[in-house]
Amino acid sequence: MLIINTFTQIQAFINNAKNESKLIGFVPTMGALHDGHISLITEAKKQCQVVICSIFVNPTQFNEAADFTNYPKTLDADIELLKKHQCNVLFVPTENEVYPKASNKIYDFGALDKVLEGAHRPNHFNGVAQVLDILFSKIQPHKAFFGLKDYQQVLIVEALCVQQNFNIDIVKCSIVRGADGLAMSSRNVRLSVTERTIAAKIPKILQKTKQYILNKDVNTTLQLLKKELSLISEISLEYIEICNPKTLQTLNNMSYPAVVLIAFKIGNIRLIDNLELTL
Repeated sequence: MLIINTFTQIQAFINNAKNESKLIGFVPTMGALHDGHISLITEAKKQCQVVICSIFVNPTQFNEAADFTNYPKTLDADIELLKKHQCNVLFVPTENEVYPKASNKIYDFGALDKVLEGAHRPNHFNGVAQVLDILFSKIQPHKAFFGLKDYQQVLIVEALCVQQNFNIDIVKCSIVRGADGLAMSSRNVRLSVTERTIAAKIPKILQKTKQYILNKDVNTTLQLLKKELSLISEISLEYIEICNPKTLQTLNNMSYPAVVLIAFKIGNIRLIDNLELTL
């Protein structure tokens, strides 16, 4: 696996690959890699001849300095994992490489970044857009792979590509879960054994949406879900909503397809999850 640290080097590599008519797949990450990330690498390898993974903990998308500071950094382990799964290139730029000067670019995603994560983490998606705008502009992959655990982020990425006229196929990949059902997240490593056991109750509660919604309206279904969540004293609920899967506007009357999205804290660790609802 080739490890590259500068845009000049990565662009030279990509130009050579494209001259050989190779499809470039890109998996942008913030490191602390887990099986969810590896599933993206695996899918990228199926669809592309060259797979590039980037690791960059992007400061502009964090709302709290402590969250940025505490974000797990496991570069040595990440490198070994990517080698094991035969990733072709790892791109690890410095902050100065990505942001030689502070980025103050503001993006307009309409209502899409004003709800859910956008409402609870102001400017988070603007920071995501800033870094992806730079990475996509420099790397120009044919395809980029994202996991649907970050459901709202995937919609933002698609909107960014439209706005910036990026000719990139955004490939949406299914959520990868642990044996206990908890969605894979880099933040999971910060959970104690007890906290993980408690957090693993959340996806089981989300699954109950399917049975509740059959006989109840949206509001009643949400009340039933919130009642169950309230019984878990260690969980601090930020939101749970049933939304249109394209706009993420909350549904008043149930229609399909839909998506139920949740954010919660256990201790000082914030996790998100979602469940797509279809007939």
